[in-house]
Amino acid sequence: MRGTGETRGPAGAATASPKRKRRRLPVVLAVCVLLAGCGLVAGGYYFDSVPTPSDLKLPESTTVYYADGRTPMAKLGAQNRTIVPYDQMNDSAKQAIVAAEDRTFWTNRGIDFKGVLRAAWANVSGGQRQGASTLTQQYARIAADLRGVTYSRKLREAVIAWKLDDAYTKEEILGFYLNTVPFGRGAYGIEAAAQTYFGKTVRRDAPTERQLTQAEAMVLCAMVKQPEADPADPEGTPGYDPRRNALAKQNSIDRWNYIRDGMVKLGYLTPQQAADLAYPDTVRPIDKDAGRSDLDRPTGLVVNHVLAELRGTEPFRGKPDEVIRDGGYRIVTTIDKRVQDAAEAAADIRRDTAPRAVRGQPRNWQAALVAVEPGSGRVLGYYGGDKGSGADYAGWYSDEDGQARGFGQHPPGSSFKVYDLAAAVRDGISVKERFDSPDTKEFPASGRTKGSAAGPIRNAERAPCQPDCALWEATVASLNVTYFELTERLGTDKVIEMARQAGVESMWETVRGNPRPQRVDLRSDPAGEVAKRFSTEVGIGQYGITVQDHANGMATFAAGGKRADAHFVRSVSKDDEEVWTEQLRTTDLGLDREAIDQLDWTLRRVRAAKLDNGWDSAGKTGTWQAGKSTTQNVHTWMVGWTGALASAVWLGTTDGKPLRTSDGSYDVYGSTGAAPIWRQFMTKATEAMKLDPGKYRFGEPKFPGDTPEPTATAPPPSTAAPTPSGSPSPSPTPSSPSPSPEPTGRPTSRPTLTPSLSPPPTVAPTRTRGPR
Repeated sequence: MRGTGETRGPAGAATASPKRKRRRLPVVLAVCVLLAGCGLVAGGYYFDSVPTPSDLKLPESTTVYYADGRTPMAKLGAQNRTIVPYDQMNDSAKQAIVAAEDRTFWTNRGIDFKGVLRAAWANVSGGQRQGASTLTQQYARIAADLRGVTYSRKLREAVIAWKLDDAYTKEEILGFYLNTVPFGRGAYGIEAAAQTYFGKTVRRDAPTERQLTQAEAMVLCAMVKQPEADPADPEGTPGYDPRRNALAKQNSIDRWNYIRDGMVKLGYLTPQQAADLAYPDTVRPIDKDAGRSDLDRPTGLVVNHVLAELRGTEPFRGKPDEVIRDGGYRIVTTIDKRVQDAAEAAADIRRDTAPRAVRGQPRNWQAALVAVEPGSGRVLGYYGGDKGSGADYAGWYSDEDGQARGFGQHPPGSSFKVYDLAAAVRDGISVKERFDSPDTKEFPASGRTKGSAAGPIRNAERAPCQPDCALWEATVASLNVTYFELTERLGTDKVIEMARQAGVESMWETVRGNPRPQRVDLRSDPAGEVAKRFSTEVGIGQYGITVQDHANGMATFAAGGKRADAHFVRSVSKDDEEVWTEQLRTTDLGLDREAIDQLDWTLRRVRAAKLDNGWDSAGKTGTWQAGKSTTQNVHTWMVGWTGALASAVWLGTTDGKPLRTSDGSYDVYGSTGAAPIWRQFMTKATEAMKLDPGKYRFGEPKFPGDTPEPTATAPPPSTAAPTPSGSPSPSPTPSSPSPSPEPTGRPTSRPTLTPSLSPPPTVAPTRTRGPR
């Protein structure tokens, strides 16, 4: 490989290199003198074992981007470094570094012979050890991680420089150097330095105003002499960062002037150009949090999921995380910046952008929100907490050691009834079929009788249709008695299988003698075997699931029953070459058009699911009570979808205590807690995505075999809603929404990778017994 850069000698003129054979003699003589002081055996060892640039693996920052591929989300890696090929750099830094560090670079033979001879003589005579190095020797020192000013280091440095100069062009060596040398503030290489100190780039194809100027490059190249302050005397020996203190700024100005003089001597600047050049006072302040690289933001949790996901892919399976973090990769996530902003604004209840109903509440209140694109499984928005280093209340992931992390499982309460309803309509049960729905009812087959410890099943709400309710009415009123009977009739295996197929991959069971619920991988065994670990209460949401899984389940229904695995990574590339890309595929749940239409038709009648922005929307609330209490709740949910976006919201407490408002009230339900967050998010996110709601209309069910009921007295879809026990509500009756075309915009294809199996995460024990 040979470089083609423009900056090759004084005044930019190209300089021809001497023949290799003619160059070796003085190098050999100098090295031999040095070898004489160390021993020929040691010298031979160094010669044979030195690394060359082709062997050198430089740590390079990996950047994580939002879905647009342009907006950075976070930067990973032990060193902040972005490698730019020499021929893609502008001339500013190339010229400045030669003027600063090695003005004979284009004509010397890679070694400062006088310096080597001085070091050799000092070694032989016992005199003071000497320094002095060319750019090639400096690079050799960095590449081989050589420290100290000793004759053995000088020997190795000289041999490496000799090999470098013999094997590579000057342009290539200068490129190696500029991509390797430290500039301070954690920046390694000229590109990272340009971004860190000036917010610019050295790329010649960037707009002119974004490129590093000569004056700015001279400031950066001045810092190479001492990138960081002396830790033993940071005030007295501060280095050359002009924002560190007054002395450092003066050091920088003095060195800048020295470099400017060198630029004139080398012909890079005319005397007049040098006189017109001004020292730039635009160096950015030192950012003490720069090393955090945005990983402590809410999206830091997304990065955790990204890394966990990539560990299961072919390019990275079995490799340590450093391979990803320090590999210089470009990771494009599925997270839509517009959707993420809406998620954080609504679900971070400490912000003044959150809905009024959840603002200013006790510190133990916590919300989580996940949004998934129907048909693709792409996670468009993820909020599991306000810190990437904190607890994840929306999901769980495996860390590098295979340990499960996250607190994202919560009993879903009545929000889980969506899966019961989907299983019912798939089995041909019409949402207009009527069920016996009294306030309480015994179910001997499931052990729920007056003589049992748990007692009979009770409704948490009342509905005017009682005791004889259509399934759709029982859904809107969230009647537990109806849904417990429905689950018995279907079988727990069918309900669990529907949830699994839709996207719920994990459920937490209560194990006798174990204080913490244990994760069950619903994909590990056939549904019949898995169902043996859960009781009929699964149909009313007793067993914990994650917000992420619940959101993916909703996305499946939004996509017309086409399930795609939820995932966070769209692509990984390096040096413009694709390393990995998402594998999009879907599976069909077997829900026909009529079943989907009945599902949409029913769940759009839940009042909390109504959006006021012209979008057809469907959803379900959920509440789970604290212990055996009938007045205190610890988990609230709202889940649902439009044809273009599905999401799940959980609002609960971090300590398992009941939700109690700042004014002392325990009246917190899915409709009053999680639902305002969901509605605000769905409204703002769909607006930000700038999609046409007319392309995502719900279909109209035909209710085969059913005689349509009169619609003259029917309320609009948004008026029928559950009310807390003891609070009467108008009697909902079936209605036929205004005719609307079949949906034309529902995504129906595109999948993703399947997350690897992992052990259960550590979670707080479930302390709840009843759903709402």
